[in-house]
Amino acid sequence: MTFDEILAQVTDSAAQIPEGWGQGRACFGGLVAAVLYAPLGRLINDRPVRSITVSFVGPVAPGPVTLETEILRTGKSVTQAQSRLRQNGETLAVMLASFGKARSSEISVPSAAAPKAKRPEEGMPMPRVKGLVPDFTFHFDFRWVEGDAPFSRSDRGLIGGWVRFAEPTQHNGVASLLALVDAWPPAVLPMYSRPAPGSSLTWTIEFLQDGPFTGEWWQYRADTEYASEGYCHAAANLWNDRGEMVAISRQTVTVFI
Repeated sequence: MTFDEILAQVTDSAAQIPEGWGQGRACFGGLVAAVLYAPLGRLINDRPVRSITVSFVGPVAPGPVTLETEILRTGKSVTQAQSRLRQNGETLAVMLASFGKARSSEISVPSAAAPKAKRPEEGMPMPRVKGLVPDFTFHFDFRWVEGDAPFSRSDRGLIGGWVRFAEPTQHNGVASLLALVDAWPPAVLPMYSRPAPGSSLTWTIEFLQDGPFTGEWWQYRADTEYASEGYCHAAANLWNDRGEMVAISRQTVTVFI
């Protein structure tokens, strides 16, 4: 199933997780986040989302899942809401989202400009070899332009490049950005000398624009800020192809060697 087809079958209370979007023993976290967000985005459509936090409680497998959404509080400007994904009677992912209307303010700090980088056509494509890369990556087109390859024993936990959906998508909203931002491998992987399994534990992403989010390619850059005792903490940014920052991301990733 394509990304569009998956989102099209998500209802307010249920969804089907297809085969072909795996990441090791679990479904790709960016797709889980997109499925969690879909009913929230329909429920709260009078104010844009400002911040999302996802806790990946357990691995989501292909098959049916149930979704539970709840508005926690609605104020004059901000609405706080929650979405929960359950499978086989267990809670496997929880999303907290904050939606907020624009307000006048005396303070205005511009976002950082996109770093100068090679254009997508000049970047290195990510290999598409079954068994070498996770299944879900076949649904994306990557162009590596900064940092070293995973498992190359680099002295930098840095990844930068361009990404887009491999299949054309009609979606240009928050759900698609969740998938695009999370598609990249953890920024710490270039520092490893051999393949290492890892998975997202928590993820917070903040949106700087109201949308719609248009553009073919999206520029991404992630830097490892700290890693120890099996956990990696990374910060990332996403820009559109016009150089405008659209999202700020932070993740805590578990690694197992």
